[in-house]
Amino acid sequence: MPRIITKTTNIMVEEVLGRLSQQYGPFSWKPRLEPVAELVTTILSQNTSDTNAARAFQGLIDRFGSLVEVTSARTEDIELSIKVGGLASQKAVYIKGALDRIIQYQGNLSLDFLRDFSLEEAKSWLTSIPGVGKKTAAVTLCFAFGMPAMAVDTHVYRVTKRLGVIKEKTTIDRAHDLLEQMVSPEKIYSLHVCLITHGRQTCKALRPLCSSCTLADICPIGKTQNIKSHTET
Repeated sequence: MPRIITKTTNIMVEEVLGRLSQQYGPFSWKPRLEPVAELVTTILSQNTSDTNAARAFQGLIDRFGSLVEVTSARTEDIELSIKVGGLASQKAVYIKGALDRIIQYQGNLSLDFLRDFSLEEAKSWLTSIPGVGKKTAAVTLCFAFGMPAMAVDTHVYRVTKRLGVIKEKTTIDRAHDLLEQMVSPEKIYSLHVCLITHGRQTCKALRPLCSSCTLADICPIGKTQNIKSHTET
């Protein structure tokens, strides 16, 4: 049974966004990479850091000169060029397949046709490509096109579960759909960037900095940790 997004949850998410925007932002959308490069970089970022993904993408360009040249490359050669990013054999197949799919559909290496799609149509087209899941599709659509697609990475997932915005047993795939409904479309990008920044800088996986967290008073984990800290002192 689908979860009903309550008014209380929406109000809390707006409060979270407001506080985090004040601390880290404001964040205004601007394209990061051209769309095909964004897609390839996001595939490379799966199960590794953004730094390693950037290095792997640069390795791809250094070896082949452009993504157009990658389309005629052997998978084995793609794999060698992206080794620094981890899971190179798997990602090489995904990248080659994605580029081939774009050319097969469009006739050239461009994703600009997605601008004419609805958000759901664009998501559906991208996720039909092997190796492109909800997160990869959402990052591509949000960062390259400014579409209101909510990308849920490990930081966003952790922070929203700790806050109680999504339930503990909610899957990461389901979290994409739920979080996307909790704020208006024009705030999706800011919410994503605020949550991921907070997850990296404050709400860390192993040792969250609850004592200095701007959300501690509305976070079940933050309240518990701060009460424990006061008791111990």
